[in-house]
Amino acid sequence: MTKISRRTLMKGAGAIATASVIGKPALAADKLKIGFIFLGPIGDYGWTWAHNKGREAVEAALGDKVETIYVENVAEDASAIPQIRDLAQQGCKLIFTTSYGYMDQTIQVAGEFKDVKFEHCTGFKRADNVSTYNSKFHEGRAVLGTIAGKQSKSGTLGYLGSFKVPEVVLGVNSFTLSAQRQNKDAKVKLVMIDSWFDPPKEAAATETLINLGCDIVTTHTDSPAALQTLEQKGLHGFGQGADMSSFAPNAHLTAILDIWGPYYIARAQAMLDGKWASTDTWWGFKEGTVQIAPYGKDVTKDAAAAADKVQAGYKDGSFNIFTGPIYAQDGTLKVKDGEVMKDADLATIDWFVKGVESAS
Repeated sequence: MTKISRRTLMKGAGAIATASVIGKPALAADKLKIGFIFLGPIGDYGWTWAHNKGREAVEAALGDKVETIYVENVAEDASAIPQIRDLAQQGCKLIFTTSYGYMDQTIQVAGEFKDVKFEHCTGFKRADNVSTYNSKFHEGRAVLGTIAGKQSKSGTLGYLGSFKVPEVVLGVNSFTLSAQRQNKDAKVKLVMIDSWFDPPKEAAATETLINLGCDIVTTHTDSPAALQTLEQKGLHGFGQGADMSSFAPNAHLTAILDIWGPYYIARAQAMLDGKWASTDTWWGFKEGTVQIAPYGKDVTKDAAAAADKVQAGYKDGSFNIFTGPIYAQDGTLKVKDGEVMKDADLATIDWFVKGVESAS
């Protein structure tokens, strides 16, 4: 495994590009070199941490058949293009770009390197050499919302979001609908901080939600800062992407675990077998990419039982939180009674359900 920081990458980019142009061999013919573009630091204990665990799973499973390389702290703007391009120039034949904001950049670089296969996480644009993949985090949000709806004393819940992209909107809606199944009067205060990883902003936004009466807060950002704030206030919340109980042992009720290893191993093996093809993959509880951390000591037996039932229902296909009737914020009926929203509609959702209130 090789790590590249943004600083060292930019210093050496010219030299690397020159070496690639003159045709220096990038890797042995029998070893697959795989590149990863990461949004945050691998030590964020959230989104990027989970993706890096997936990368490590590839190395553990495939051994000397593969070599992995990664760049962390890559911004979701045009500056990502030379960094993705650099991985291709270094001989990576499979490149994972692991956040929504890399979508157009991935498509652009993929057009320049037709012999390289690209995998873009949470996006929707594909090409012959570009696949898309995602995890059904909203299934996990349904578990969290179930617990929150059962246990909130105020009925006012907080949601700390990053950006208004479909993944986050879907999570907000799943959490809200699930809480309302347990408490029909539950409402969710929403704050968006326009960042995936910014501990000071995450802590400040959590303070705002607490001041608005939220006694349980869930996060769709990547650091433990929100949970640490809740810990200080004697309140509760949920981890994001990984078990964050070590940072807030009393506040932490549970967390969605992002398990990327099975997908990364499967796609790397497909490359080794010469069977890689452009696909759109969306796995969840059933496939094991979404899991739930052990329940904290403050999760009640009733809440745990209800949450377990939601997990079981997603695994056997008997439950879907997006079953109508579902109303938008303004009261408009969006999903008729008994109808189930299609995955294609969930993947592009841009409206919030009734009960979601902006707090920013």
